[in-house]
Amino acid sequence: MPWLELSLTVRAEQQPRVEEALDDLGALSITLQDADAETPDEQAIFEPGVGELPLWPTITLNALFDAGCDRRGLSEALAELLPWLEPDQMLFHDVADQDWERAWMDQFKPMPFGRRLWIYPWNIEPPTDDDTVVVRLDPGLAFGSGTHPTTALCLEWLDGLDLVGKTLIDYGCGSGILAIAALKLGVANAVGVDNDPQALIASADNAERNGVADRLSLFLPEDHEAEPAEVFMANILAGPLGELAPTFAAAAQPGAPFAISGILQGQQDELLQRYGEWFEELRVDTREDWVRISGRRKTV
Repeated sequence: MPWLELSLTVRAEQQPRVEEALDDLGALSITLQDADAETPDEQAIFEPGVGELPLWPTITLNALFDAGCDRRGLSEALAELLPWLEPDQMLFHDVADQDWERAWMDQFKPMPFGRRLWIYPWNIEPPTDDDTVVVRLDPGLAFGSGTHPTTALCLEWLDGLDLVGKTLIDYGCGSGILAIAALKLGVANAVGVDNDPQALIASADNAERNGVADRLSLFLPEDHEAEPAEVFMANILAGPLGELAPTFAAAAQPGAPFAISGILQGQQDELLQRYGEWFEELRVDTREDWVRISGRRKTV
């Protein structure tokens, strides 16, 4: 069946109230996009930060309604609930029904990260090369597919490590892509932590499909009391990365390699100073406008 989509472009601080209003009016689904992004890929892929939503300065909310929904009535109801909303902030258009999962799968192609690691969608069979490490992803509840620069930076970092037999913590695990990749690369056991229960569901599902569910433990932050790991990584946002630095230091064994990402160019200097208290051999790698900081946990 066809659908009616209502797009609203608002400032970040207005997003929670707008989303609540759309939900009250019976929206069947609501998705968020970066209103200033130049390409659909930039809009669609973003790892949510621990403790905060994946928001941008200006956000477009796309709300889906039944095709028969009264546009005028919907506009008037929104005007009552959100009196500051201007008519030019609302855009209606009809959306034809389609197999959204199949459309996503058709656009998602195999991607290499480093020397051995590849991310493959389920509709493409990978080669049977013994040296190739393959992670399979399903669109479902995934919060990351490797296409965002921060995820790519972390995957490449993992591919360059000797992970065999080690333990790893992935803080802000999202789809579980990083922890699953680490397990495929030889990690003995991994812990994934995320503040969103849906992310934990996605991680568990993807781990099961990749045959590593028995070696991946998943926790909300308040429930995480795991032992310090031999490898630590966090792909979230600069704000929580700064706040959680002491927590991350306690979660990494002395000498453990670590990487943090989700950092925009210009935010790295403050984090380098902050993390220098607990970590050493710090280095910065960039992709597009994003930064990864890596190093090792100090031994003393």
